[in-house]
Amino acid sequence: MTTARLSAATCSLSAVAVGALLVGCSASVNVEKAEPKLSADKLSTTVAEKLAATTGQPKPDVTCPDDLTGKVGTTTRCTLTADDGSTLGVTVTVSSIDGDTINFDIKADNAASPAAN
Repeated sequence: MTTARLSAATCSLSAVAVGALLVGCSASVNVEKAEPKLSADKLSTTVAEKLAATTGQPKPDVTCPDDLTGKVGTTTRCTLTADDGSTLGVTVTVSSIDGDTINFDIKADNAASPAAN
């Protein structure tokens, strides 16, 4: 797969488009603990894979700094970083627990933050 460099405006618009497509996006992950918990690394990977599947774009660079505890209503913030360095915040909210499976919704912010100079 060939990846072309996009202008800063295009990347920012792409990040915003991803945000628009993510409203109502959800995912679930099986975990194996008495109190379900999803590691920050696994959450980052799962969110990136879900974004790629939803948008039809390559898997983005997503970082989630905190583990996700399997309690309905729990939220954590992740960051999607575009190739130009601009960022888009992503909120992950636990919607339900089914045994060892944490089901969660993904919602991107409405606007991207420009890259730091």
